Amino acid sequence: MKILVVNAGSSSLKYQLIDMDGEKELAKGLVERIGIEGSRLKHSAGDKKTEIAQEIPDHEAAAQLMLKILQDPEFGVIKSTDEIGAVGHRVLHGGSAFTASVIVNDAAKQAIRDCFPLGPLHNPANLMGIEACEKVMKGTPQVAVFDTAFHQTMPPKAYMYGVPKMYEEKLHVRRYGFHGTSHRYVSRRVCEFLGISPEGKKIIICHLGNGSSLSAVKDGKCQDTSMGLTPLEGLLMGTRCGSCDPAVVQFIANNPLKDDGTPLGHPISVDEVLTIMNKKSGLLGISGKSSDCRDIDSLADAGDPDAELAREMLVYGIKKYIGAYAAAMGGVDIIVFTAGIGENNADLRKQVIDGLEFMGAKIDAEKNKTRSEAVISADDSRVTVCVIPTNEEIMIARDTLDLVTTGKVRDN
Repeated sequence: MKILVVNAGSSSLKYQLIDMDGEKELAKGLVERIGIEGSRLKHSAGDKKTEIAQEIPDHEAAAQLMLKILQDPEFGVIKSTDEIGAVGHRVLHGGSAFTASVIVNDAAKQAIRDCFPLGPLHNPANLMGIEACEKVMKGTPQVAVFDTAFHQTMPPKAYMYGVPKMYEEKLHVRRYGFHGTSHRYVSRRVCEFLGISPEGKKIIICHLGNGSSLSAVKDGKCQDTSMGLTPLEGLLMGTRCGSCDPAVVQFIANNPLKDDGTPLGHPISVDEVLTIMNKKSGLLGISGKSSDCRDIDSLADAGDPDAELAREMLVYGIKKYIGAYAAAMGGVDIIVFTAGIGENNADLRKQVIDGLEFMGAKIDAEKNKTRSEAVISADDSRVTVCVIPTNEEIMIARDTLDLVTTGKVRDN
């Protein structure tokens, strides 16, 4: 069966067509600037690549263009949309209602809407993608795969916040965690790669990219994760501040500064502060120059003190979470690096593991040069350290195939 995987943003639609017989990628592409001047589609199928620039007013038009290029005589890979057995959609927030992926129906769509306040930037866009595909692919099953689902096995002691309990009961204020599809894939794949069962294993997943999160996984189930009610909590990220004293929000709101550092002269709203924390902070805010870890490394290596501080803060935060999760699980057997930074930044991996010898983790400098699936720990390391490239699209496709063929998602 061929599965189409769709990740819809507010002005974009990313897609990948996968033949599940061998899990082979047939084509992939990105429709960007939907509803904005300069909209276009970028598409590739093997060695063939093309780009189409045209007006794309909404997500339905984007979905139609996606299907058109997939059937194109020169750049397409199918003759008819009838060859697509189902569509799997990445959905950011499932709240506490979803512990697994689901076939989309009216109730599922309403639940996604109910989570709009929890995922105001992503959930509305994700739903637009679902409804656009429903319109242009009538009768084709649609499946929602939630970023939050894998983390729903956390116990209350891990997901509850120390605010009055009624806020969790009435408003669902709690830790949800994100990147769950990646954490789920990597936690499963590392055990397959090592030829071991997840039962009895304590694994710490370091998903490090422009957005970063860690998870503690025991017996294949998530015990804790670093992101919270929103993706803002946790590590220092590209433009997100990560965890900080909540009173910082009030203080900045009452004492805001202009971009040049001079006083603004009047208070700003909480929403405006959260915009600063989400879009102007993190590596960008500390360095003052870039949100890209590659730029930060280059600047730091050249002696830029602010970039050096940003890198140190990121490494220090990762170390703290690894130590905390090892303590929470009563030890750690495997530490895994994944995602853009985790898979490609050997220097950062070394900086994170250096100093963790006390807990049995040691890195091998030569093995650590890899950018592919590998064990990078030293031969005498008691903790196995690995690089496992993530593949959220395959995880979404697998869940979609499972649901449309068997009615349930396979266990981790």
